Amino acid sequence: MMNILLQQQQQQQHQQQQQQQNPQQQVVQQQAQQQQPQQPFDNISKIKSLVGPLRESLSNTIKTAAQTLNQNSQVDGGSQKGIDIQIPRFDKNLEEFYSICDQIELHLKTSLKCLSQQESSNRYLPLAVAPTRSESLSLNDNTLTYPQFLATANAQVSYTKEIHDTLVAAAQNISPSD
Repeated sequence: MMNILLQQQQQQQHQQQQQQQNPQQQVVQQQAQQQQPQQPFDNISKIKSLVGPLRESLSNTIKTAAQTLNQNSQVDGGSQKGIDIQIPRFDKNLEEFYSICDQIELHLKTSLKCLSQQESSNRYLPLAVAPTRSESLSLNDNTLTYPQFLATANAQVSYTKEIHDTLVAAAQNISPSD
């Protein structure tokens, strides 16, 4: 028992020593974090950031296709006997282009889903939600507190589950298994 208490005291002393030494390191880390540019998290910003690489990839793909076509026509025409210059592979450039297109498509679909969800939220729950979690008495009648909003959302989820279960039961009653 005494050994455990001694170990705990030693650990606490060690942590206090580290905390006293760490303020300089913490300041350096905070400065480094402040210097890093903030990455946009919304889908539209991500789409905008992908437009530049998409243009570059399309340009590279077209250039590679033109070079390959030109080289193949020279070989077919007999003016060139073999492939002397290594041209970048067309399929890799095309794959990169399609990859960026897929990313943009994914972000566009996600943006549409978010917009649809926001429209549904406005239609079925037209009240504004207070941005803080604490209950404040100075809110309007047209504003829900965060706990009220959570309770409403949980109620909607349970109603949806009930409807789903009812539909599944009705489907099983219509076509009973053998």
